[in-house]
Amino acid sequence: MKMIKTTIVLIALSLSAPILAETDDDTASDTPASAPTPAPAPATVEEIASGVCAGCHNADGNSVIPMNPILAGQHAEYITKQLMDFKATDNETPKRNSAVMSSMVAALTPDDMKKLGEYYAKQKTTPSQVPADEKLLEMGKILYHGGNIEHGVPACASCHGPNGSGIPPHYPALAGQHTEYTMTQLNLFNMGDRSNDNTVMQKVLTRMSGQEKKAVSAYIATMR
Repeated sequence: MKMIKTTIVLIALSLSAPILAETDDDTASDTPASAPTPAPAPATVEEIASGVCAGCHNADGNSVIPMNPILAGQHAEYITKQLMDFKATDNETPKRNSAVMSSMVAALTPDDMKKLGEYYAKQKTTPSQVPADEKLLEMGKILYHGGNIEHGVPACASCHGPNGSGIPPHYPALAGQHTEYTMTQLNLFNMGDRSNDNTVMQKVLTRMSGQEKKAVSAYIATMR
């Protein structure tokens, strides 16, 4: 009799095991899987300007470092083009040579560059405030507005406008730009080290003396 009872208990336990297993499986399947971590939102143009760009150009594009250009108020198309020219693509060297800028734009998408151009174009310009020699400024003024006919140097105003506002997308606004930055770019064009946008600039600069480049750079900084 005792053996019969024991046998009945064992049979009951064996029959209940699958039920318990199914119950455990059902419970596990009802537990939701942890949701995947959402990808971070792309940086806004304001975040890019106040992060990557601010160290050299300030967040609003008004650089206080004379060797770095003032971007505020510049034509959007021109800024976007320069950013794209700084970027290396498909193992090709950038169209505009600058190790610093190439590293800065490496992670930027074409849309980022377009938005940065639009952002800086909307900012109010704080022009360069560095004083210059009056005689140098007078020479620069003559060159900017009238050129040097004797040496075949055209007036800067013919491409960049009488008030330095430029003609987008190829001819940038110049008014109020830092003297040092302008002078550096003129020298780079002259030596062929800046090869983008040089169809006209290199031809013009080979006819200008060092003093003339210095004078026109100083005058541009005073334009408003």
